[in-house]
Amino acid sequence: MLKPTTIARYRDYVHNDLVPAFGTLKLDELGHRHIAAFVTSELAAGRGQTTLYRCLVTLSSALGAAFRQHRLAHNPASASALHRPPSRERRIWTADEAVRFLRHCHQADPDMADLFEFLIGTGMRKGEALGLHWDDVHLPERVLYVRCTLSAIDNNHLVITTPKTRSSLGWVAISPHVATALQHRAQSTTHSRSDPGDPFAGLVFCRPDGRPLRPQGVLDRLRKPSDEAGVPRITVHDLRHLAATITITAGVPLTGAEKTGRRTDRPAWLQPPRDHIQRLHEALHRLRSPAPPAFSTMADKPRTGRATTLRPRGLRAWKRPPSHG
Repeated sequence: MLKPTTIARYRDYVHNDLVPAFGTLKLDELGHRHIAAFVTSELAAGRGQTTLYRCLVTLSSALGAAFRQHRLAHNPASASALHRPPSRERRIWTADEAVRFLRHCHQADPDMADLFEFLIGTGMRKGEALGLHWDDVHLPERVLYVRCTLSAIDNNHLVITTPKTRSSLGWVAISPHVATALQHRAQSTTHSRSDPGDPFAGLVFCRPDGRPLRPQGVLDRLRKPSDEAGVPRITVHDLRHLAATITITAGVPLTGAEKTGRRTDRPAWLQPPRDHIQRLHEALHRLRSPAPPAFSTMADKPRTGRATTLRPRGLRAWKRPPSHG
């Protein structure tokens, strides 16, 4: 089943691009020359290559269905005729730039600083972080469960759906610094339990009134402190790449440190623990133990009721927690 955001994107491509360009042609009249002319005109008008490619993929998918139904002799927009544009070169912060940004953000925008600490420390996608519920956070066990993502349809209507990929579903170990950011959120926000009737209830990262943050708004609140801290502007998704870069380079001296014969003075919390995976296994073992500690959404405040993320009896027998609706 397609996600609402995917349906909305397909709808926009069909109504705004494909129908105006090819709507006067019969299906069996549409040929590669028409598609090539469309591409040429769109590029000349300044259309982005990535957006145009996605539009053509939508067209190819529709024509492919017509071909399989024997309504077309061939697909004039087959995948072999499409050329994926090269990915743009990303400008990722250095560790020092990340530290400078976070220090400034903690002073200028403390609530968002917790979110940015979380994104850098876990490498989770923006939507997964914004869709995280307290019922899926287990601070005593230092783990959380990813099962939701928050998206905006037409940059307006917010929805909670499953993560982008099936591999995103699962447990994520929490580093000490991420735990500190979550504890700060727990102490500075009003908690509410997840409600099947309201998928936005009980969000970890939200507005003061408990309503969800808009993905575009998060980007806006990333840019301002970036400018003030004197670091390059990047996207929220780039923080995910920053997390991967920090993991890869953890413990490796930077260029300046090599010249002086010293290791970099990068804060220890920015270096992911080497036993990260081992901690995850230990946490899962505690969750499977006969008498695990009670779950809570805060480190120092016990929570009543049953957590939605059920304790697994074993890795093979374990089933994914039910969705929020």
